[in-house]
Amino acid sequence: MNATFNSRRFALLVKKTLQERQMLFLGLTGLSLLVTLVTYLFAKAMSDIEDAQNMSFIIGLVGGGSFLASQVFGYFNSNAMGASFMTLPASTLEKWLTGILFAGVLYLAIFLSFYRLMDTYFVNDYHQNLNPKLPYYKLMMEQVQIFPYDGFVGIKSFIMFFNFAGAMLLGSLYFNKLSFLKGALVIFCFWFGAFFLNWIIAKSMISQMQNAIPYWLVWVDVNKDQGRIELQENLSKTVTILIGVVVPLILWSLTYFRLKEKEF
Repeated sequence: MNATFNSRRFALLVKKTLQERQMLFLGLTGLSLLVTLVTYLFAKAMSDIEDAQNMSFIIGLVGGGSFLASQVFGYFNSNAMGASFMTLPASTLEKWLTGILFAGVLYLAIFLSFYRLMDTYFVNDYHQNLNPKLPYYKLMMEQVQIFPYDGFVGIKSFIMFFNFAGAMLLGSLYFNKLSFLKGALVIFCFWFGAFFLNWIIAKSMISQMQNAIPYWLVWVDVNKDQGRIELQENLSKTVTILIGVVVPLILWSLTYFRLKEKEF
């Protein structure tokens, strides 16, 4: 079928997908939210609320979102299901948009709504139970705030989500079996390769280098102290756009072309 779009046909496809795979999507989403809550509680008990916020947000958004994305096109776990999916009366574009809807829109909306409610509850509970007679009461109140989605950790998490979920969505069309594990292995190998290559290049240029994070910063020894060298602001913005926008667009777009190949 040609890559055309019909709103009624698309709505019917979404409805059919919800009816046939609602237990899968609801189950995985519910599991992700539960893991997020448990991580928050555990980290809060072991450390503090700020660490709990950072850890639970990354695990829930990136980990849960990636796992769900790896299952969206899980029809190809068997030849019969794969053939049935490809012969549905819907265009490749509509099938692709359905995957985008579940992996990149609905999960994101549900998770962010849940996380905001959960985090607001714990932060308010902390504020209400804080003793106003403590000497650093005001400072302690100001230090614990609702997790900012536009903060450093939030932005980095969104970048990882769109990259990893896109890679998992694409991987699910290449790996029919154990797509999540195989996709995670590919991502790990790519990240390790980028980290190792970046380390070698940085070491060859800066002899005092101790460690380096790809496309971000380098730690160096300065006498007996340790300093850091970061990318210039204009280069940092360019890299952020490249990794946060261009690469995800490529990954999610390649999913469409791979899905189209499956029809032949």
